[in-house]
Amino acid sequence: MNSVTVRTLLVRGMLAGVVAGLLAFGLAYLIGEPSVDAAIAYEEAQSHAHGHGHEGVELVSRSVQSTAGLATGTLVFGIAVGGIASLAFCFALGRIGRFGPRATAALVAAAAFVTICLVPFLKYPANPPATSDPGTINQRTALYFLMIVLSVLLVVGATLLGRRLAGRLGNWNASIVASAAFVGATALAMAFLPAFDETPADFPAAVLWEFRLASVGIQALLWAAFGLLFGYLAERVLVPGTADETASGTASRSAAPTAPAAP
Repeated sequence: MNSVTVRTLLVRGMLAGVVAGLLAFGLAYLIGEPSVDAAIAYEEAQSHAHGHGHEGVELVSRSVQSTAGLATGTLVFGIAVGGIASLAFCFALGRIGRFGPRATAALVAAAAFVTICLVPFLKYPANPPATSDPGTINQRTALYFLMIVLSVLLVVGATLLGRRLAGRLGNWNASIVASAAFVGATALAMAFLPAFDETPADFPAAVLWEFRLASVGIQALLWAAFGLLFGYLAERVLVPGTADETASGTASRSAAPTAPAAP
């Protein structure tokens, strides 16, 4: 794959990331922000109950945080992951099996969602405001990124293992063995890494559940949208005759004469 094609795919990957980021923003605003508001209300109620009241000055209003701030964050994230995932697509195309551009894009997006979103979430799930100790934020952040790095390394190792075993066991059996190895190694890593249980006992369980479910749903939507849209755009770049053949086939069918009805 030459540099011009890679650059074209990189641009289209970032465009797909913009669209995916917009969709993620819409879902985050609809299902994520209500649980954040509920958590903030709980935090304020606890502060008043203990006589603390409001401390400091709010630099950015809540309305700006939930609209412009949220949109900026999701768009920047979408562009970043779109660019990185498009480069991963360029490397993976033709190396992970006889898959076309659309299937490869879908597999890359699915693998990215599992390794950098789902697996770290299972060990260190997202928490709304008022459910974590500010004093442990640095430690929690470091361990979360460590879990991401471990997940990526383990999936790369599982992929190499599957490719090595494919000649002896066949693709299907090798994939099962590699997947089992990845799950087992991930579970072992999770068991040894420290956990955090800082959520107050009286924090509404429904709010915590809704926030975490929204966090996973937003990520799933972003990666699914990116995988589908980028696969379509990549196919138009790598298989340019596909769109022309589809258009010409449609035009031929519309221009074909209709057989007269039988008397």
